[in-house]
Amino acid sequence: MSIDVHQHLWTGAFVDALRARTSPPRLDGWTLLLDGEPPYDVDPADHEHRDTTGLELALVSLSSPLGIEFLPPEESWPLIDAYHDGALALGEPFGAWASTCHSDVDPDRLAKDLARGFAGLQMPATAVPDDRLLEVLTGLDLPLFVHPGPAAPSGGTPPWWPALVPYVQQMHAAWHHFHAVVRPRHPRLRVCFALLAGLAPLHSERLIARGGGGRGLVDPGFFVETSSYGPRAIDAIVRELGIDVVVNGSDAPYATAPDPGLGAAAAHAIRVVNPRRLLSRKETRT
Repeated sequence: MSIDVHQHLWTGAFVDALRARTSPPRLDGWTLLLDGEPPYDVDPADHEHRDTTGLELALVSLSSPLGIEFLPPEESWPLIDAYHDGALALGEPFGAWASTCHSDVDPDRLAKDLARGFAGLQMPATAVPDDRLLEVLTGLDLPLFVHPGPAAPSGGTPPWWPALVPYVQQMHAAWHHFHAVVRPRHPRLRVCFALLAGLAPLHSERLIARGGGGRGLVDPGFFVETSSYGPRAIDAIVRELGIDVVVNGSDAPYATAPDPGLGAAAAHAIRVVNPRRLLSRKETRT
């Protein structure tokens, strides 16, 4: 049985909330309408009857590229609340990351939402980390999941462009910002970076050449998850960071969890041991 820390599943409550809107982000039937992007036809089968065979836990999260967390609070909160209600009602083996509004930060509301049973908070990589939200997480001993946020429109590019360019750039920037700025202020915060942090850890040699430091010093509270990568990238990250901070993520329904290709012991660490350490509170850690 393994843990998948990165899935997306649009429940009926969330779909209804998107369809109730008159401006982007919204759904017209199953057509997703976003500012500056062509209409996207969502496959409803992607969000129904998902196979969870072999999963001890599958954590779903809000689709941050939709930009919901940055809407004005009167628009953001109804969508977030609908996502929260639907995600918490999914039942085993599903769990969920909470979301919060970043246009009007409300740490008290976040604390109340987390108390409902969420695994931690997901934050778009394009958001400026707010100390008040991070203090709530640290106080509750819950982790943060950093996920790509909205991608600026880029005319004339192929459909895969957002996933390969702005998303990776966002995660790369987040990795370095958390190390340089956030970690000194929040030494106990656990963070998981989606898609292997955009492979930012592999740039440590360039970081040193440009006046940075820290090569060989691995932060045990900064995890990376594997979604959309495979054995070559995972092997390179393990060589740089070690095995203990790499966790399993699929980005379902848009991708499947990769085979790390590093043998049974490494697979068990990535799929079971490391995710448990990321998610568990101090009193339950072994």
